[in-house]
Amino acid sequence: MRADLTLIHDWVHDGARVLDLACGDGTLLDALARDKDVFGYGLEIDPDGITACLERGVNVIEQDLDQGLANFDDDAYDLVIMTQALQALRRPDLMLDEMLRIGREAIITFPNFAYWRHRLYLGFKGFMPVSRTLPHAWYDTPNIHLSTFNDFERLCLDKQLVITDRAVGNGAHQSHWSSRLWPNLFGEIAIFRVGRGHARQQS
Repeated sequence: MRADLTLIHDWVHDGARVLDLACGDGTLLDALARDKDVFGYGLEIDPDGITACLERGVNVIEQDLDQGLANFDDDAYDLVIMTQALQALRRPDLMLDEMLRIGREAIITFPNFAYWRHRLYLGFKGFMPVSRTLPHAWYDTPNIHLSTFNDFERLCLDKQLVITDRAVGNGAHQSHWSSRLWPNLFGEIAIFRVGRGHARQQS
């Protein structure tokens, strides 16, 4: 698995109920079911990803995340995961609300637009950066809401959410001392584990 998925794997407790949004080929859910007896479902819109999930024996539902998650009950899962998809949604802020309505915790990963190479690319070349984590040109990219490590932390603060874990990595999804010390500058990939704030838990 990618290093970010390995980290998420380590954060999930045995026997958890997990919903994986934009689950891709089902690699993470397959590993969690095998290693940690996790019961999980994945949501995916790409036909190739759905086929790969079925071949792995992963429970998968074809669903467009931009249409919402109204078909899932409150507190239906212990954990809702979304890797590398938040930035492609029309309203990532509302999706975060939905994730924490359905699950007690959420794990989200996304490319950090404030990564130093992106800053240099934009500053010196004057064009939107293209990289391993942002491989598309500005006119055909699926990423419509690029953000930074600090942006997401502020969103969590505004929503009174609790950040229980956070990590960053490079384009290969691996951690490095520089990205741990200055995550907004040297972290190419942001990984957050968040829970509901106290006010929301009591309501």
